[in-house]
Amino acid sequence: MLTAPSGKTPAPDRLWDGKEAVLSPLTEEEFGRIRALIHSIAGISLSPNKHDLVYSRLARRLRTRRLTSFTDYIGILESGNNLEREAFINALTTNMTSFFREAHHFPILARHLGSIKFNRPITIWTCASSTGEEPYSLAITAIEQFNSFNAPVRILATDIDTNVLKRARKGIYPLEQLQMLSSKRMKRFFLRGRGENDGFAKVKPELQRMITFRQLNLLSTDWGLSERFDAIFCRNVMIYFDKMTQQRVLTNLARYLNPHGLFFAGHSESFHHATDLFRLCGKTVYALRS
Repeated sequence: MLTAPSGKTPAPDRLWDGKEAVLSPLTEEEFGRIRALIHSIAGISLSPNKHDLVYSRLARRLRTRRLTSFTDYIGILESGNNLEREAFINALTTNMTSFFREAHHFPILARHLGSIKFNRPITIWTCASSTGEEPYSLAITAIEQFNSFNAPVRILATDIDTNVLKRARKGIYPLEQLQMLSSKRMKRFFLRGRGENDGFAKVKPELQRMITFRQLNLLSTDWGLSERFDAIFCRNVMIYFDKMTQQRVLTNLARYLNPHGLFFAGHSESFHHATDLFRLCGKTVYALRS
């Protein structure tokens, strides 16, 4: 989610209306309050070496609100301003994704879908859907497995970042982001742009209809979900949580996995501390502990 730029704290910003306004430095005390806030709101454990990143990311929010003091900005956040808290989360999260990322998971998912005896739609939840590449990859996998655009699969795609969800719903991507897809998949699942949309492609409506996008914070006490899922993708999310937060979130996620379901984690994640919940049954693929 977070990557640090190199170098020192940026030079004072030129703010609004062509007039120069100098941002106050981000003090260690202010940085500590920001770390506490992002942890309490989003569960992200922000390391102490992210000082410069936080300055550069939040300087944009100060410009937008015409502030020069980080203390004043923190006061807005601590007052419970939900709109600004949403912008704060969006500013401090980085969404890195691609189509069929960690490709070994998708054949496993396809076999799993084919093994389910269903008299209802098969359900998949992707917890960090970002700009949509993962849920659309899941939809493509399902359509290919059932060889039908009417595959009996419904996908819930959630993310804490409302900005990336807006992009995901549109399903429009530069062609260079789709270079890893075969020409067969491009022809079957995408519409190439023309005219002013040249250089872009849009996922076909049949894929979009399989997916419901919505905002969800995994730290919320009520996720507003009423069903269990046959597969949950929660990849490269836990690495940003401390162990206590990981345990709490994993415990909740386990409640929403069907007894026969599969839980897909990221390549850098392991759940040795959650062996009471999950058992390993493949490369970063887990099932519920019986």
